[in-house]
Amino acid sequence: MNLNENMMIRLEYTQVIERLTQYAVTYLGRTMAMKLTPLTELGAVKSLLAETLEAAELLRRGSSVPLPSLDGMEPVFQLIGTGYVFTEADFGAILTFLTGCGHLRRYMDGKRPQAPRVATYANSLYDLAEVRREIDRCIRHGRVDDAASGELAKIRRHILIVEDRMKKKLDALMTKHKSHLQEAIVTKRGNRYVLPVKKEHRRLLQGAVLDESASGQTVYIEPAELAALHYELGDLRTEEVREETKVLALLTGLVEEHEAELRLNAEAVGAYDFLFAKAKYALAIDGAPVDVNDTGVIDVRGAKHPLLGGGMVPLDFAIGRTYRSLIITGPNTGGKTVALKTVGLLTLMVQSGLLVPVEPGSVFAVFRRFAADIGDGQSLEQSLSTFSSHVKLLVETLRTANGATLVLIDEMASGTDPGEGVGLSIAVLEELYRKGATVVATTHFNEIKRFAAAAPGFENARMEFDAETLEPLYRLRIGEAGHSYAFAIASKLGMPAHVLVRSRELTEGVRRRGEGGEDAFAEAVDLPAFVPGQAQPLKQAQGQAASAEAAGAAPVEAELEVGDCVYIPSLDKFGIVYAAADKVGEVGVMVQKEKLKFNRKRLKLHISKSELYPDDYDFDIVFDTKENRKKKKLMSKRHVEGLTIVRSEEDLS
Repeated sequence: MNLNENMMIRLEYTQVIERLTQYAVTYLGRTMAMKLTPLTELGAVKSLLAETLEAAELLRRGSSVPLPSLDGMEPVFQLIGTGYVFTEADFGAILTFLTGCGHLRRYMDGKRPQAPRVATYANSLYDLAEVRREIDRCIRHGRVDDAASGELAKIRRHILIVEDRMKKKLDALMTKHKSHLQEAIVTKRGNRYVLPVKKEHRRLLQGAVLDESASGQTVYIEPAELAALHYELGDLRTEEVREETKVLALLTGLVEEHEAELRLNAEAVGAYDFLFAKAKYALAIDGAPVDVNDTGVIDVRGAKHPLLGGGMVPLDFAIGRTYRSLIITGPNTGGKTVALKTVGLLTLMVQSGLLVPVEPGSVFAVFRRFAADIGDGQSLEQSLSTFSSHVKLLVETLRTANGATLVLIDEMASGTDPGEGVGLSIAVLEELYRKGATVVATTHFNEIKRFAAAAPGFENARMEFDAETLEPLYRLRIGEAGHSYAFAIASKLGMPAHVLVRSRELTEGVRRRGEGGEDAFAEAVDLPAFVPGQAQPLKQAQGQAASAEAAGAAPVEAELEVGDCVYIPSLDKFGIVYAAADKVGEVGVMVQKEKLKFNRKRLKLHISKSELYPDDYDFDIVFDTKENRKKKKLMSKRHVEGLTIVRSEEDLS
């Protein structure tokens, strides 16, 4: 797969690999984990997923896999064949490793019915019984054993005889010179036996002074009677080392003869360690089995970003059946980028043979190419602008894209003039579709939403948003285009109603510009000539002018509803209906925070409430005081003694 390091960093694949590596216990398993990359062949991906699932099931049932230790084996493989003679510690590591391989093979033989794929790796484990027997015979308790060779046994018997003679000689000397000794003990200096003699008696004992105490009151003398025995013992020790080296050299040669089998065993153990690291990671993130295909179909339920875990609202996502390009819209911080990263990262993980946190039965596609434009992709060394870096990546994506390509683009048309950016983005989307690529993109531009709604093979989706609490819900709803909720948020935060009305007018002008040309937009935003020192009202859009003719306009036929925006010709102002018409036709209208009554014949519907506010919008936010809203919320939770809400006559009508 054509994944570069920057792309893997953007999609946080490298962080997943770091966490996976922590579950490996051997140096080879960790190396394999660090080198893990996605595969592109459907059959290979299926095989890896099946292996990981089998391993995870073994662990889930409580199995404890007897993984052989590779401690000490790394230097063995580095030094083998170089002429180096292995030490007793090296052979201890080799013996432990081979013994562990035997245990693992027997364990896996018993698990073949439950995990046939996993057990297959054990077929490549060599027993190397001869090597194990020779090491066990020659090395005991970390040293070359007497039984390693006849000559070594003979030398060590002689050493014992000489040491016994020396002991007897020392005992006799200690008895003879008891009054001359500082202590009745025998010590060693430089591997030679000495007696601790009081300084004033040093001339009474023949021998060589090898040391003295820090105070100078004691001298350590090697008795002359022991000198010859010391030389004899030294020669024997030299012969012992020589013979031990011969044994170690012979064992080294035996190990070198089976180097290939040892390395294959180590690779099998590393593979098992890596496989069970994947299984442990799967259990840690609640990874589940999935189906895979090479037809571009992704259909996942309850997906979670593995690095967010329980902190993420599960994602339901589908693409590749009736559409292969999905445009995700919604407010900033609403989870669009997280959704994009989740789809991309889980796809990479699946193609790497990792179980992912989704509901069982979810479906993933296997892609051969991958392109992700998430973040600006810049470093300190780069001098290109943000937009230029986006375009550079898009150019490369267009050059290589085909039917086996997954393209992820975050915030299309960002970083440049919206008009040109939107046009370029739509053209890129068309070309990627023509090339057969699967595309998931996020945007907040209405033109791109409308394009996706009309173009075959495209679909809109939105991240849900709670307009009441101003909180993103992080749920993806496919088949609907979202919006930024700017008006709802502004209204919630106290933006005056007439400013919101004007915002709607300008937004409609922008939309009409896209559909009917610049003239329509110019009419919506045209301002009168500026006269210094004189406040100038905004010119109303075509068909909404504040004139005497408007004052005498025909009465509104349709019933007015709470939330409708109406024009009041007599005041040349706009207002929001807060109370529907009563029995005599009087309608309550809020005009610049003042509640007034007008006969419905004197009002004109300007914008219906369905266009101004989301469904189920709480109009108390617009019409009631902040204090009353707080009291109402408190009353809905519990009874509060003495808490009342006072309404005016206008409020109650």
